Amino acid sequence: MVTMRINPLDVKTSHEPAGIVGAEVTRRNDGANRTVRLLTSAPTQFTDPMRTRTLELGASPTSELPGPAAAWWQLDSGPGAADLNMAFDEALLEAVADLRRPVLRFYGWTERAATFGYFQRHAEIVRLTRLRPLVRRPTGGGLVPHEADWTYSLVFPPGQGWYALRASESYERVHVWIRDAFARIGVATELSPCCRKEAPGQCFVGAERFDVLWHGRKVAGAAQRRNQLGLLIQGSVQPPPIPLPRTAWQQAMCETAHARWGVTWEELRPGPALEARASTLAREKYSRPSYNEKR
Repeated sequence: MVTMRINPLDVKTSHEPAGIVGAEVTRRNDGANRTVRLLTSAPTQFTDPMRTRTLELGASPTSELPGPAAAWWQLDSGPGAADLNMAFDEALLEAVADLRRPVLRFYGWTERAATFGYFQRHAEIVRLTRLRPLVRRPTGGGLVPHEADWTYSLVFPPGQGWYALRASESYERVHVWIRDAFARIGVATELSPCCRKEAPGQCFVGAERFDVLWHGRKVAGAAQRRNQLGLLIQGSVQPPPIPLPRTAWQQAMCETAHARWGVTWEELRPGPALEARASTLAREKYSRPSYNEKR
């Protein structure tokens, strides 16, 4: 095992949120997967040893940003509180232009909770579920229960291929990915051919076009937010009631992306600045009635 430290060369800007000033890279001696711990503070410039070129973090996105056939970040955050889970996804969206490549994040829940879409009315949501806390997502969509689901997020920088897709196209693409990942572990699912809403406002009652179905039941849905910072997709998988380890599905997601788009994966270890930003958002936004009940 070889560990090397990449130091920042030059601070370029002081825009918020904080960016990356370096990284610690641990690489196996056989040259296989590596682990990168990002050292975040102010956006800066460093050399990526895998690509032997200088990445200037904080600069405007360009056509040099990696396409689908490139390294993506992968992060398994483990279980978290509802407000912190939403905050961390927003912090990643703020940071993804500096990360310069897509991020796939898996995470869970330390409490039974529910999230609801950014544009939904809180007064209507409280009548639809007894789950608490209720946290407003940064993305759209409907009410999602988080009791035993498998949750993920995808974050893409501007200039990356997914960012340029229409909302319906990225929605279909992520669910084709999930369908193929299920197939890889022997679970047959299909995409919903049309909208079948039985209870408006509730994500997993009925189905939208391109949702993932198992024996006619919706098992995967997603919501999106696309702005000048990048594209954030937040998704929930309500696993079929069969013996199926979550880790097997997560591994299948990574393998499917490699087979379909040539993606290689590098582990992302957030530095203290990114974690501090997520904590601030959780404390000052996602835990507060002023945000969650503002509509």
